[in-house]
Amino acid sequence: MMDEKQIESLKRRYGSRIADAPKRRRGPERMAVMKGGKPKAGGQTMLRLLSYLKRDRMAMTAAFFCVILGTVTNLVGAYMLRPIINRYIVPLDGSRGDVAGLFRSLCVMGAVYLVSVAASYMQSRIMLQVAQNALQRLREELFNHMQTLPLRFYDTGSNGDLMSRFTNDVDTIGMMLSSTLVQLLSGALSIVGTLVLMIYTNVWLTVITLAMMPVMLRAGKFVAGRSQKYFSAQQAALGAMNGYIEETVQGQKVVKVFCHEEIAEEEFGWLNADLKEKQIRAQFFGGVMGPVMNNLSQLNYGLTACIGGLLCVFRNFDVGGLTVFLGFSRQFSRPINELSMQVGNVFSALAGAERVFAVLDAEPEAADASDAVSIAPIRGEVVLDHVTFGYEPGQVILKDISLYAKPGQKIAFVGSTGAGKTTITNLINRFYDIQGGSITVDGVDVRRMHRKELRENIAMVLQDTHLFTGTVRENIRYGRLDATDEEVVEAAKTASAHSFIMRLPDGYDTMLEGDGANLSQGQRQLLNIARAAVSKAPILILDEATSSVDTRTEKHIEHGMDRLMADRTTFVIAHRLSTVRNANAIMVLEHGQIIERGDHEDLLAQKGRYFELYTGMKELE
Repeated sequence: MMDEKQIESLKRRYGSRIADAPKRRRGPERMAVMKGGKPKAGGQTMLRLLSYLKRDRMAMTAAFFCVILGTVTNLVGAYMLRPIINRYIVPLDGSRGDVAGLFRSLCVMGAVYLVSVAASYMQSRIMLQVAQNALQRLREELFNHMQTLPLRFYDTGSNGDLMSRFTNDVDTIGMMLSSTLVQLLSGALSIVGTLVLMIYTNVWLTVITLAMMPVMLRAGKFVAGRSQKYFSAQQAALGAMNGYIEETVQGQKVVKVFCHEEIAEEEFGWLNADLKEKQIRAQFFGGVMGPVMNNLSQLNYGLTACIGGLLCVFRNFDVGGLTVFLGFSRQFSRPINELSMQVGNVFSALAGAERVFAVLDAEPEAADASDAVSIAPIRGEVVLDHVTFGYEPGQVILKDISLYAKPGQKIAFVGSTGAGKTTITNLINRFYDIQGGSITVDGVDVRRMHRKELRENIAMVLQDTHLFTGTVRENIRYGRLDATDEEVVEAAKTASAHSFIMRLPDGYDTMLEGDGANLSQGQRQLLNIARAAVSKAPILILDEATSSVDTRTEKHIEHGMDRLMADRTTFVIAHRLSTVRNANAIMVLEHGQIIERGDHEDLLAQKGRYFELYTGMKELE
C-alpha cells in the first residue's frame, strides 16, 4: 500500500486533476477524488461544436427532412390501427370483420412503415458523414493550432493528457454529433406529434398521461444534475491515466534500472482505480436515467390502460381508439426515455469538448511584429546585449548576459547543470522572449525578424535525440526537404554516419520505427548530426551533440564536426570539455551569469571555475 509520502508525490505530479484522498479505513483502498464539475459553459460549448457543422448545411437539411419524414410516417402508421380495428376487426356497427379490407389496410400500413425505415436509414447515413466531416475539421484545427503554440505549452503539459484530448475526447464528441443531435430533433417531433394525436383520440386519457410528466421530468432533472459533474471528472481522470501510461512506457528503461516496477504499479493502481470510480459514477447516473424513466412510463401505461378500459365499458370509447392511445402513451414517453439515455453522451461530449477547446484557446506564439524585416541571406553575427530572462515572472534565470559571435566562430558554453546554457540557445531561436536587453542577428533584433526565417537559418542538434517514422534518408532530409540524395549522403559522411548506415539492411532506405528503436543511442545521435549537416543554416547549435557517443566515436567524428562548423556560427553546449578546447571563446556560466570567458588556454591560466571543471574531468578520465 502506498504511504503518505508517495501519495503526496502523486498529488504534486497530477495536482491539477487529483483532490485530497480520503484515508483508508476498511475494505479496498479508497481512491483520490478527481477534480471535475459540470461543463462551465455548456450552452456556449454546444454552440461552438455546432459551428463545425456549418459547411454541411445541405446535408444537414436532407438529414432533418428524413427525420421529419420518418417521424411523420411513424405516427401515421401508428394511428392507422384505429380505423383498421374499428372497420375490419371489431366493426363499430357490430357486423363481421372484413379480411380482404384488413389485408389491404395492412399492406398500406406496411408501405408507410417502409418509408419510415428508409428515412431513418438515410438520416443515419447522412449524419454519420456529417459528423465525421466535423471531426475531421476539428482534428485539423486542433493539430494546426498545436503547431502555433509556444514551446512553453509543451514544456509544462503532459503529452499523454494531450493525446487523450486528441483521441478519447474527440471520439465522445463524434458520438454526440452522429446520433444525439438527430435524436433530439426526432424526439421533439415525436413528442409534439404524439401529443396532438393523443388529444385528438381522447382528451381525458391525455390529461392522465400528462399528469405523470412532471414526475418524469423531475426525476430526469435530478439524475442529469448528478451526472454532469461525474462525466467531466471521468474525462479528466482518463487524461491523467493516459499521461501516466505514456510517461511510464517511454521511461521503462529507467523504471527497470531503478527497480521502480512495484511503485509504478501502485501509482498506476491509484489512477486506474480513480478512473474506475469516476466511470462507475458517470455511467451509473448516465445509465440509470433510462430505467427510471422506463419504469415511470410502465406505471403510466398501466394506469392509462385501466382507465381506458373503463371508458370503453361505460362511455362507449372505441376499442381501436384505446389500442391506438395505449400505443401513443408508450410512444409519448419513448422519446423522453431515449433522450434521457443520451444525457450521458451529451455531458461526456461537452466535457471532452471543453478540454479540446482549452487547447484551441491556448495562446499561440506572439505574432511577428508588424514591422518585421527580412535580412536574408543571414551571415551569422549573433550578439546578446545585457540579456535578462526568467521562465516565470519574478524568477530570473539569466542575469545580464552579454556575448558576441562573429560569423564562422565557435562559442562554447560550459558550467554546472542548471546554469542556463540551454536557456541561452532557446532564446537565440526565440522559443521564449527575453524580459530585458536584446538579441540581434546581423544587427537586427530577433523580435523584429520573422520567426520562420530566423529558425530556418538555425540548425540544432539536441541532447535528446528524436527520429520520425520513415527511412534513414527521410530523417536526414528533415533538415532540408529539398536536399538531393547526394547531399544527404555527404551530410552522413560529414557526421561519420555513412559507414553504419550502409551496414543497415536497406542502407539509406532502412525504415526506422519507434523513434529509431532499431538503432543504438549513438547511431540515433549521429543521424541527428547528419540532419543538421544537410541544412545550409549559417547558425548551428550543438546541445550536448556528442553526449550519446563513446569517446572513440567522438574522436572519429571530430574532423567531420570541424567541417560542419567551418563556415557557420556555432554555439556548443558540452559537459565533455575536451570537445570545446578549440572554441574561439568559452563562456563559463554559474547561476545564470557568465563568470568567466576566454579561450581554453586563457581560462586554464586563470585557475578559476573552468580550471576546476577541466582538471576534475581529466581526473575522471
